[in-house]
Amino acid sequence: MISWLDVYHVVSSTVPLYVTMILGYVSAKHLKLFSPEQCSGINTFVSKFSIPLLSFQVISQNNPYKMNPRLILSDALQKILAAVSLAAVVRFWRPAASGGRLGLIITGFSISTLPNTLIIGIPMLRAMYGDGSVDSLVQIIVLQSLIWYNLLLFLFELNAARSSVAARVPTEHRGNENTDAEQEPKEEEETVLAYDSSTGRILLKVWRKLVRNPNSYATLAGLIWASIHFRLGWEMPGMVDGSIRLLSDGGLGMAMFSLGLFMASQRSIIACGKQMLAITMVLKFLIGPILMVASAFGIRLHGTLLRTMILQSALPQGIVPFVFAKEYNVYPEIVSTGVIFGMVVALPIALAYYFVMAL
Repeated sequence: MISWLDVYHVVSSTVPLYVTMILGYVSAKHLKLFSPEQCSGINTFVSKFSIPLLSFQVISQNNPYKMNPRLILSDALQKILAAVSLAAVVRFWRPAASGGRLGLIITGFSISTLPNTLIIGIPMLRAMYGDGSVDSLVQIIVLQSLIWYNLLLFLFELNAARSSVAARVPTEHRGNENTDAEQEPKEEEETVLAYDSSTGRILLKVWRKLVRNPNSYATLAGLIWASIHFRLGWEMPGMVDGSIRLLSDGGLGMAMFSLGLFMASQRSIIACGKQMLAITMVLKFLIGPILMVASAFGIRLHGTLLRTMILQSALPQGIVPFVFAKEYNVYPEIVSTGVIFGMVVALPIALAYYFVMAL
């Protein structure tokens, strides 16, 4: 049974996140200590250095030989259901923006990501269901670092490449306005071929971007090292481990500081508007757990593992999706608002789910 002391521990873990964010907000909004270029540079540092090293650290410390297959299937099924159902809704709502919104779908609520999940979720789940639930949560976070982060980066790169390539193809193959009628069918055929070839251009551009992204290598290296460490018992050299920790441990603080800097550039704390905030909260804290229940029952999860999966899906959105959204300029105002207000309502909502499931 969770106690008031456990609640205090969760709150005390959350407050430093807001303190760091507020410092970033004040330093940019009122003290004018950072220029827009410097704010962008801070976010790029977090995206290219801190997050990849943090992903490596989390993945490398998890035993890949003890992963729960049913937990993996449940987590994957929940995200597939979320992406498919919301993609259909978004396409009907605003077809022209469906590509960018698909990245938002996964960013907004389908991925409950570290590091906020680690800081808030671990003490909460340990108090509710014991150390076993913490192990399940860590496995989910490893999956998110290994699979869903890279999928999210792929969607962001795909969105960026399609905008740039689609705008260039019609210009390159634009015919003369005074072309004879006999030449028009030929030009139309060339245009169709141009659009067909644009798919190859887009995928090639996305591939080139991903192979230069440090996160791709960090997650793969983390998995390789975890496989070696837990199979052969090798230990990482102290100087290497210390170097990784030095950069990764500051990643959360820098990410929250970057969030504060971004909010300072917005007209309102609710940057995306009250209506979108309400939609984001409903998707994250209501629809997300509902889809998790559906996926869990689909593979017959039960007991503590089922409750852990439901509560995990109701944990607040992590800061990492905001860093990526800001880096690629894909709806950062929506994601940032979801992070800020999600941490506020996460604890009472998680407690509500906990007591309902205990009935």
